[in-house]
Amino acid sequence: MPDLLGATNPVPGYDKTSLNRNIPVSPENSQIQNVPDPKKVVRADGRTEHQDSNLQGDGRIRYDSNFQTFLQRLKDTPNLAQTLARLFTGREGIVVSSGLSTGIAEEMGRLLELMRMDESQLMDFLNGQFKTGTRFGGALFALLRNAYDRAASGGVRNDILQFLKTYVDFDSTSHIEGNLLRDLQSMADAMPASWAEKLRDLTAQLQNGIAAGNRQGNLQLLQREIFPYMSSYVERTHDMGTPRALLTMLALNVARYENGSEEKLLEGFHQLSGYGTLKGQLGSIDDQSLLLLLRSRGVSAGSRALEFSNQLAAAAAKAFRGEGSAEVQQAFQNLIAAMLLNESVYMPVNHYLIPMEWNGRMLFSELWVDPDAEEESGSRSGQKTMRFLFKMDVQSLGLFDIVLTAQGSDVDVQIACPDTAAPFSKQIGDAVSQILTRNDLKPARVAVRRMDRPVTLTEVFPKIFEGKNSVNVKI
Repeated sequence: MPDLLGATNPVPGYDKTSLNRNIPVSPENSQIQNVPDPKKVVRADGRTEHQDSNLQGDGRIRYDSNFQTFLQRLKDTPNLAQTLARLFTGREGIVVSSGLSTGIAEEMGRLLELMRMDESQLMDFLNGQFKTGTRFGGALFALLRNAYDRAASGGVRNDILQFLKTYVDFDSTSHIEGNLLRDLQSMADAMPASWAEKLRDLTAQLQNGIAAGNRQGNLQLLQREIFPYMSSYVERTHDMGTPRALLTMLALNVARYENGSEEKLLEGFHQLSGYGTLKGQLGSIDDQSLLLLLRSRGVSAGSRALEFSNQLAAAAAKAFRGEGSAEVQQAFQNLIAAMLLNESVYMPVNHYLIPMEWNGRMLFSELWVDPDAEEESGSRSGQKTMRFLFKMDVQSLGLFDIVLTAQGSDVDVQIACPDTAAPFSKQIGDAVSQILTRNDLKPARVAVRRMDRPVTLTEVFPKIFEGKNSVNVKI
């Protein structure tokens, strides 16, 4: 402060007031950013509130559009099947990526064991994927979806959305509880020992309450003791770094934990049952039947799909803690980023990941499904159109792209194959036609060609762009 006021003795030959006197003024320099003035039009300058509207930019985040940022990240997302193929190999179940510690090598070895499936295990894996990927399926949610479309008032729609939000929090209870414990552990690690000791004791009490299923007691502990204690630490120490960020996350998870209680869920359901349009359809469902129905929709603890996802998360956690090489860490970062993006609220199609070892050959596949695809010109009206995109990376063969469009019993299949399989295009086409015929489907067209480049999601599912019409602003 004394130096800013010029109170100190000046250094001979050093005059700060002359530093800015020799900067040349260039009126035509476009790098100078003008002050925004809505009353007049100013010349072009270097102001960059947002990047170019196309998707060929330099990767900078846009500031004018949530949806355009999503499209850009979707375009830049690496292929999950190819990323998994780089991580694993089928050579006697051994992970060949270099730089692996014993811990992460064991985790990835278990993943390889889970990939070895027979026909029944594959069906169990697929069913688990479908259940986890489609949360709002079944008769109850179909009824609510129809009621939402036919609702004449905003009140009915708001109550339906509130019930769905409560159901999501109810269904995510174990995940939210895990987040609470992880946030508190991270907070204790970021605190001085004098503060951390008490927080760890409170965290242990919460962990016991979660194990006992005492949701109400857990909420009281969080709201009356844990949250005030953490707030007091941030306020008294002015620690605006990690502790304040974790405090914000804790508040969000506590709000979801409270909203996802059985009482809140039943309260929202009773609210819906009071509307005349829904009373006849929902009034016959009692509280216990509703809870049993919603709980049965989850994936069983022994599901192969759930076991695989948990094992993949464990391997990623070990890699990020430094047990894997830089290449392995980058691969896991790509996997997690792609999975989060593929489950984005903007994604109108369902996504499934199918890694497996079949008859001694590794196969990593992504499956994209649009159950309500738009009809193309020339298609028969009145028939529901479904579109599938398979991206398969087959060991020793390469990447396949398969686009399948089904309209009634008519099926159109387009296959792009790698160079190694291109000479067998006719055999591949005949085999696919036979498979369709055996399953009482009519192969309207089966086209097999050499792959020039991998097909993009937006090419197969143009409805992804529909979000531009409604969600396009960052707030």
